Amino acid sequence: MRGFSVASAAAAASLFASTVVAQVDPIVISGSKFFYKTNGTQFFMRGVAYQQDYNGNGTSAGATTSTQNSDAYTDPLADTAGCMRDIPFLKQLRTNTIRVYALDPTKDHSECMNALADAGIYVVADLGSPGNSINRDTPAWNDGLYARYTAVVDSMANYTNTLGFFAGNEVSNAPNNTQASAFVKAAVRDTKQYIKTMNYRTIGVGYATNDDADIRVNMADYFNCGDAASSIDFWGYNIYSWCGDSSYSDSGYDVRTKEFSTYSVPVFFAEYGCNNVEPRPFTEVAALYGDEMTPVWSGGIVYMYFQEANDYGLVSISGDTVTPNQDFKNLASQLAKVTPSGVQSASYSPSNSAADCPATGASWAAVATPLPPSPNHELCACMYNTLGCVVTPATSEDDYSDLFGTVCGYGDTICAGIAANASTGTYGAYGMCNATEQLAYAFNQYYAAQSSGASACAFNGAAETKAPSSAGGACSSLLAEAGTAGTGTVTSVPSGTGAGSAAGGSSGGSGSGSSSAASSSAGAGINSVPSVESGLLPMAFMIVVAMVSGMGMIVL
Repeated sequence: MRGFSVASAAAAASLFASTVVAQVDPIVISGSKFFYKTNGTQFFMRGVAYQQDYNGNGTSAGATTSTQNSDAYTDPLADTAGCMRDIPFLKQLRTNTIRVYALDPTKDHSECMNALADAGIYVVADLGSPGNSINRDTPAWNDGLYARYTAVVDSMANYTNTLGFFAGNEVSNAPNNTQASAFVKAAVRDTKQYIKTMNYRTIGVGYATNDDADIRVNMADYFNCGDAASSIDFWGYNIYSWCGDSSYSDSGYDVRTKEFSTYSVPVFFAEYGCNNVEPRPFTEVAALYGDEMTPVWSGGIVYMYFQEANDYGLVSISGDTVTPNQDFKNLASQLAKVTPSGVQSASYSPSNSAADCPATGASWAAVATPLPPSPNHELCACMYNTLGCVVTPATSEDDYSDLFGTVCGYGDTICAGIAANASTGTYGAYGMCNATEQLAYAFNQYYAAQSSGASACAFNGAAETKAPSSAGGACSSLLAEAGTAGTGTVTSVPSGTGAGSAAGGSSGGSGSGSSSAASSSAGAGINSVPSVESGLLPMAFMIVVAMVSGMGMIVL
């Protein structure tokens, strides 16, 4: 995205069952194309990014630490008045798709979604939010993020104009942070499985990438390769290489089109609209929807509807008044000229195959397999309850990095169960738990190695002893899979979303009262675990864990 410088599942099902939902023909995927489900006509996006006062996933250049950690955003689909105000203008642009970057799953979206459906407008929704998404610098895929992502799915799945979800946006954007892509691909895998487990209609899960020359081919191949259950259903490309009156070749559109001509899933521009020349003439529209590109690309999404400080807006908003600018008029004129021709699903036979996985090296750090383990709230809660040494409630998150560095330095086995290294594919069974659970696990490993001596559970007041619970029933089975060293492979899948934590916008996982649905099948005795963090592990800890595991992370 362009910045200034660049409840439980059951409760959710009950809520949406009682909501009157406007029905439109769902969009389905076959091979590398989108189709209307009923009549089989190929679907091309004529899209607009639609979210005010939003600056990306918390990792954009120029953002301060406080901005990166903030989860403040305005849900555009919960703003009914704004939605009704803007739909007539979206229709003037012949919009059939909007992209929204962060939704509040606890809010009601029915009025806006129904109005969009009546206007023939579909929605592609990002699953994260500014403070609850996979961070490129400290990547993690944990039970809190899983709760956030699946809660968004719950809130949107029953609208037939929900076209799909993005599991990440520009997370890896340079060779030195490509290991973060493993965590995003794990999120794709688990979100797809959740949609299937919940018996929702098939809704695609994809990824939106930036246009970085050093990694763009490896990025596209990595997310498309391997098991279909773990790979993306569609690929969004944020591309700003056509500026002013450029051309098909000068912009590099010709090369990008050739690169994706053999891609096995739909590709589209998840953002476009370079503003180096103003007002923007949008001459790329003719190319994007023309004969050279439509065999490969499924249209695109213009960045963006609202005029803000980054100067990409199509309209200015003042209260209830919408004022289209010249960019809006130019885009409307260009879109009015195009009528992309496609194929009918009945006559289309997909022939493209999944890509080969990229090899690791100087420009790519994430191994293809295995991916990080699936977040499992039950496992983390079961583990925590059996510990005899845990983190004190008064311990500050600011101290976690130093504490991880201290305890993990006491021996190679102490932190093996919480290791997460995408460059070698080595993951501890508890690497997807929240940081409080992980730190407690490490404290307890040291405590047990010291024969449970009281002095071994001190850490200058950061740790305290508690009475451990005995694991029985489902907990016993889960912990047996993880193994005594925490390095086993847990094959049991999560039983719920833990949406209680996501409801409040937190990704504290089991530490924020999220155990209601998630723990229902794990047996009695699973309690809430204190958590003071939002799922983004301290960088110093990530380095320590990589070193303890004998594998150096790429840190530049």
